[in-house]
Formats: sequence, C-alpha cells, structure tokens
Amino acid sequence: VQLVESGGGLVQPGGSLRLSCTTSGFTLSHYSIGWVRQAPGKEREGVSCSTFSSDGKTYYLDSVKGRFTISRDNAKNMVYLQMNTLKPEDTAVYYCAAEILGRCQGVEDYDYWGQGTQVTVSS
Repeated sequence: VQLVESGGGLVQPGGSLRLSCTTSGFTLSHYSIGWVRQAPGKEREGVSCSTFSSDGKTYYLDSVKGRFTISRDNAKNMVYLQMNTLKPEDTAVYYCAAEILGRCQGVEDYDYWGQGTQVTVSS
C-alpha cells in the first residue's frame, strides 16, 4: 500500500493549489480517503474526507468549507484536494490517508498514510 502526495508549494494569500494523492497497492473504491494537515506546534486536523465509493459522502473542516474540494478518480487511483482562496492559516504539511470502508470519523482511524507535502501561504 502506498500513498504519495504532490502539488504543494508556496502560494500567496488568495491563491490556489491542487494537491494530488497517487495511490497504489489497494482498491481505491473500497477505501475512504482523507486529507489531514499538521502545522508546526499544532495537532493534526482532518481537512476533508471522501468515503468509499458505495457510500459516497464527503466531509470538510468548517474553516475550509466553500474553499476546498475533495475529489477522486478510482479508475486512475487518484484523489485530489482543490484549495482555493488560500489563507496563511492553511499553511501546514498536508497528508493523504486511507481507511478501508471508513466513515471519516477521525484522523486516528486511518490505516495508511502518505509522506506529506508542504503548503505555505505567504506574501
């Protein structure tokens, strides 16, 4: 099982980034995939989550609702996080994580994690 994030970088406030999570070694449609971030000195927080395909629900942290969108392409084994109107407080390392048949109930429930990608929002 492998998850590899990409797409992070430095962006000005108000800008956009799209993070990608390339998955392999498992059947993506059977897994819930979440994006979790961790800023320096802070605990991990779940940003967004997409449940397994037959459940089909998505969830967002209140502070990113309306700005971030999670999507998945099971055929391509890819999960994305489109981030718009970025703010300095969105600065963190972003991880994608997977849980088989998960309900997106907590970051502690994920079974597999990627290595993370840095997102820095600064002028």
